[in-house]
Amino acid sequence: MSLNRIAPAVFVLLWSTGWVVAKYAATLSEPFTFLAVRYALSTLAFLSLCLAMRAVWPGRAVAFKAIYSGMFLHGFYLGGLWWAIANGVPAGVSGIIAAMQPLLTAMAAPLLVGERLQGVQRLGLLLGFLGIAIAVSPKLLDPATADLAHAAVPLSINLIAMCSVSYGTLYQKKHLQTGNLLPIAQLQYIGALIVTVPLMLTFEDMHFDGSAQALAALIWSVFGLSMGGVGLLLYLIRRGQVSRAASLIYLMPPTVALEAYIAFGEPLTLPLILGTIVVVTGVYLTNKPARVAPLREQLQ
Repeated sequence: MSLNRIAPAVFVLLWSTGWVVAKYAATLSEPFTFLAVRYALSTLAFLSLCLAMRAVWPGRAVAFKAIYSGMFLHGFYLGGLWWAIANGVPAGVSGIIAAMQPLLTAMAAPLLVGERLQGVQRLGLLLGFLGIAIAVSPKLLDPATADLAHAAVPLSINLIAMCSVSYGTLYQKKHLQTGNLLPIAQLQYIGALIVTVPLMLTFEDMHFDGSAQALAALIWSVFGLSMGGVGLLLYLIRRGQVSRAASLIYLMPPTVALEAYIAFGEPLTLPLILGTIVVVTGVYLTNKPARVAPLREQLQ
């Protein structure tokens, strides 16, 4: 089975575990501190892999572009997301904001990278967002969401984080389509550190619990997420349309819900099941291959 066939499924499984890891890490470390340590170790891990495989390093111009894209793909995105959740944004609301990313990516793609979506792909993107809304609707009705009016700043930061990863994805597609992905990924984590370290030094006490649970969460974040998940994301962006790669984000909340059911015993609700069906349908339509007109039609 080729990597092209299995990469989307493996990416979804790897990336979805980040939400489970975050649930553990939130009580073991401050968000910017955890992310700074993760990015530093990820930088060293990718550097070691590049040296071991004798990867060809990009020129100065491409290197700066890789660092710049990493500031948005990792630094602003995860930093904003983790900070917002730590400061009162409910997970369900954050999930809906994150689910808007494929729509924003699809809308911006024609302007930034010249992609054109067919009508069925647009329908798939809309179905994906509708499915996410159905899946998290019970959380939106939870009394804990009643204080949203007092969380304007965290909500705004969460929204900015979503816009950041959308911009970073499109920038990656437009400017980093050539070159070895390993050095590019390593340089992107340097960009993430440029964003995260000042935030850590300014707003946090740099608390990190050195327990076995914290270390396990950190190890998986580095090797499972930063290397495995992000490596596959960069591969998917390079191999296909960015809007199709971004549509896989729709599968994250349902996948996380299933993992949370297995790991923590959290219930699988009817809205979640129905929403998952709608989400999968939307992702299928968005990733459906474009129809190629017969030669007779092309000549007419």
